[in-house]
Amino acid sequence: MRLVFAAILLIGCAAAAGDAATDDTGACGVSLLVLGTAQDAGKPQLGHPEDPAWQDPSLARLATSIAVVDTRGKRLQRWLFDATPDVKLQLQRLDETYPTTDYVGLAGIFLTHAHMGHYTGLMHFGHEAARTDRLPVYAMPEMRRFLESNGPWGQLVDYENIAITTMADRMAVVLTEDLSVTPFLVPHRREYSETVGFIIEGPERSAIFLPDINSWRAFDEQGTRIESLIANAQIAFLDATFYGDELPNISAFPHPKILESMQRFDGLDAAEKSKVRFIHLNHSNPALLAGSAERRAISGRGFAVASEGERHCL
Repeated sequence: MRLVFAAILLIGCAAAAGDAATDDTGACGVSLLVLGTAQDAGKPQLGHPEDPAWQDPSLARLATSIAVVDTRGKRLQRWLFDATPDVKLQLQRLDETYPTTDYVGLAGIFLTHAHMGHYTGLMHFGHEAARTDRLPVYAMPEMRRFLESNGPWGQLVDYENIAITTMADRMAVVLTEDLSVTPFLVPHRREYSETVGFIIEGPERSAIFLPDINSWRAFDEQGTRIESLIANAQIAFLDATFYGDELPNISAFPHPKILESMQRFDGLDAAEKSKVRFIHLNHSNPALLAGSAERRAISGRGFAVASEGERHCL
């Protein structure tokens, strides 16, 4: 295991600030694929029959998840980041983009925390569904205890559908000689487990995956500035649950608002801003709509919103 928070010099062009940035991945040995961009319950959500996404599937969005794929060896390897309620459809899309003959075809699943949109998809790997055999699941200590001590998740462990590996803060999980994943603790609601983001280091580039955090100020107080992580990566998928004050009593749901993030990051140069790709947008967030004024404002300030299906070389 090794620490990876030191400055990393990597060569590679940053993703453009447009909403559908996709690298030419044909020559990539290791790629990152975005499988979902919405908050835990996706879009549309239960209780909102007025949402036009019910009638127009093109407006629907899946819960936030990404995959990392290594195509270099004799056998393609795929890792999933968060097991969402939409995992069936997301793995089907992963199969369409990076097909494999292996059953389920996952080398492992990395979990950020125990909120519904980030782990409940594990049910589909259990006895009543895929019945996987010791599928590797990477979890922090509290997350592991939660899964092992509560049904139905404990059954996945007892029946050996999954095999949990415990991660440690800022200690790398080495997947191959030049591909690693490092969890880092972040402040977020801790009802059932701690919360982490991930630094994913590939052979040429690195990415940050941070779908949930209370605030950038709370992260500062914990001893890490988000700008330092952005500086040492080429792509940064950051929590953008809310745009501004679009919901009543929004302070009851602590997340950095997009408006606050853009104001904080305004001092970054254009190259740094272009790394930021907002993700984990609530169904109420107007920036989910590609043609919205809010989306144009984000692009106009040099940032972007992540899109399902976008790919990046690592």
